[in-house]
Amino acid sequence: MSGLDNLFSGMRIASTGLTAERVRIDTIAENIANARTTRTPEGGAYRRKMVLFEPILAESLGGRANAHSAGVRASQILRDYSTGFQLVHEAGHPDADENGMVEYPNVNTVIEMSDLITALRAYEANITAQENFIRMAERAMQLAR
Repeated sequence: MSGLDNLFSGMRIASTGLTAERVRIDTIAENIANARTTRTPEGGAYRRKMVLFEPILAESLGGRANAHSAGVRASQILRDYSTGFQLVHEAGHPDADENGMVEYPNVNTVIEMSDLITALRAYEANITAQENFIRMAERAMQLAR
């Protein structure tokens, strides 16, 4: 692999990180927006979503055994079934059961905001990496003149 190939490979890897983090940011925003949604089209309260990342592997000339990372992708958006709904007594609520209990989503806004900050920082880091690759390419072109 030449230096230019390595440069573009690095740019592609940072680009995959941007795309994956954008999915994560959008998912967190959806969770926050639905933190009080007690009725969904599927029925019941909104259930928190989580993004699962996985590496993108590229095979080297030596085959699968020599595969190397070519980035990351958001492979799945999963619903959080490990955390139960919040039960709140609100007898007058339209979604209250016969005991006056309402199921609220399993979304904790403090956790979501913490995850959002982490996702934004990772997004910013990938932008910084992209900018550095561009500066290196510009510098290489200047040196080639």
